[in-house]
Amino acid sequence: MENRRELANAIRALSMDAVQQANSGHPGMPMGMADIAEVLWNDFLKHNPNNPNWPDRDRFVVSNGHGSMLLYSLLHLSGYDLSIQDLKDFRQLNSKTPGHPEYGDTPGVETTTGPLGQGVANAVGMAIAEKMLAAQFNKDNINIVDHYTYVFVGDGCLMEGISHEACSLAGTLGLGKLIVFYDDNGISIDGEIEGWFTDDTPMRFRSYGWDVIENVDGHDVTQVKNAIDSARNEISKPTLICCKTIIGWGAPNKQGTGDAHGAPLGEDEIKLVREKINWQYPPFEIPESIYSAWRASSAGAEKEEQWQETFESYKSKYPELAAEFVRRTTNKLPEHWESVSQEVIQNAVEEKKTVATRKASELALDGYAKHLPEIVGGSADLTPSNNTWWSGSKDIEVDDTTGNYLRYGVREFGMSAINSGIALHGGFIPYSATFLVFSDYARNALRMSALMGLRNIFIFTHDSIGLGEDGPTHQAIEQTATLRMIPNMSVWRTADTVESAVAWKSAIERTNGPTSLIFSRQNLPFIERTNDQVAAIAKGGYVLHDCDQVPELILIAAGSEVSITLSAAKQLAQLGKQVRVVSMPSTDVFDQQDDTYKEAVLPAAVTKRLAIEAGVSDYWCKYVGLQGRVIGMDTFGASAPGNVAMQYFGFSEANIVLHANEMLG
Repeated sequence: MENRRELANAIRALSMDAVQQANSGHPGMPMGMADIAEVLWNDFLKHNPNNPNWPDRDRFVVSNGHGSMLLYSLLHLSGYDLSIQDLKDFRQLNSKTPGHPEYGDTPGVETTTGPLGQGVANAVGMAIAEKMLAAQFNKDNINIVDHYTYVFVGDGCLMEGISHEACSLAGTLGLGKLIVFYDDNGISIDGEIEGWFTDDTPMRFRSYGWDVIENVDGHDVTQVKNAIDSARNEISKPTLICCKTIIGWGAPNKQGTGDAHGAPLGEDEIKLVREKINWQYPPFEIPESIYSAWRASSAGAEKEEQWQETFESYKSKYPELAAEFVRRTTNKLPEHWESVSQEVIQNAVEEKKTVATRKASELALDGYAKHLPEIVGGSADLTPSNNTWWSGSKDIEVDDTTGNYLRYGVREFGMSAINSGIALHGGFIPYSATFLVFSDYARNALRMSALMGLRNIFIFTHDSIGLGEDGPTHQAIEQTATLRMIPNMSVWRTADTVESAVAWKSAIERTNGPTSLIFSRQNLPFIERTNDQVAAIAKGGYVLHDCDQVPELILIAAGSEVSITLSAAKQLAQLGKQVRVVSMPSTDVFDQQDDTYKEAVLPAAVTKRLAIEAGVSDYWCKYVGLQGRVIGMDTFGASAPGNVAMQYFGFSEANIVLHANEMLG
């Protein structure tokens, strides 16, 4: 026990010293959960510090990400590529140890956490992915997918609504290899939580269908170990281990109080900690005996080697499945992908369907997904409205996870974060769907997906006032613009079946960030294009209709407004006006094109420009300039049939012609 306590004290010392040196951070959680982490990492966690991306590693998520120094200490001590200097650089510019764990910055960090509750939701996605991948690939007791997902959560994570959404679904799906450790210390930033958090947490999780282990002394190695053993033996349910801990354990004057939560302990208190826990070493010094006890590189390499031997046996028996497993876990598309995707787009060109773009999305998804067994997704209880069920869809159920369709229920935030977890796990391309206006519920998960650069596809239908009678509560106004403003979020708002097929192709091929696909409820006419114009859609913006001479006015439109803009342009042509129409389904993709292409589409010399979109007008100012205009929405919508609402708010050929004539004089 004493030796193990010394191993845990190494976490405490590194954490309090790094926070003190940075003069910023959260020492309380690492000091309180150090004993739990030591048991988990040294007795149970399957990982290889030499290869943080080994597909069959256990996943470890610190959902209470403010306690990031616990994770950094674990990674450093166990042998990951994270030096003592990296710990000294905690919270400094461009360091590998940012204030909250960030995926991609630090080897061994499985997901970006910090916004409380999202880490546990990501972990639910990881556990779903593990269960699905195992069902699809494990054969004849040759298990190439067989790992756990472990999560640390605090009171704050469990207060956040997203934890309710995600953990409820986890229980429904029987995710028996998901184990969550609740840091039940009774303290948050404001102090003792009994004034604002009195939930019966064990009962809550039992109602979700979880196994719950209560009243575990989080500072007792034997109790923690027994609890983990018990959790691992429960294969039909996820497990919540409720660990009673003392925040800032070891700090004589600050442990058990809010003072230990989110600020350095101070030099005087740190000196007292060293005396109390008998830590005789100066800051950032770890004796070799402790390093030796923590190092996991050799054991991890051996575990991966054993797995590799299993995989070779699997490969000899199931060569095609083995090749497919490698392809999917390395995020590669099938060899025939390019011909498949071009066929889907060409079918849209030839079929000339006049449908809502939500239906166009379904047609594209059906065409692509038949060739992509890694496609998995669903809707937040809006499947028939979002059109996300394709011909090969099969429900994922508690006793059968060989399917590809998730019924997320009315859980927009949880759904989006869960899908980030599925993307992080690997082996799948996740998609999810809801109405565009409800992207607000999921906003922070969308942002985190973009921050992590995940291939995660978000489908948003009912994209504007055009949805009609449901009225302003359901009519998106500002959502498209704000999605476009999220860094690294690609956004497509399409005009017909062809643009929708191209948008889906772009989303599937994009491996360094998420894509939001925005579709209409109302039918939109098919638009005729040349082959060159079809090819140009992939550039985000292109000339859809041109004039005989240098244009005197450029009309720019997106989505459902493209067809009425084309009609208006034809009326203006009959009046002798030289007008160009640019369809702009994806502004971010267009912005990435070279200057020559952008100048060819939007020549700088043409300063008279009119943008038309049924969303907030300010977004389009960057394209129309000071002499341009925008027909947009600067109020909320109204309850009326969609065509009536569009006319009422000025989205008509007549209003476009009126503005154009005023601009041209």
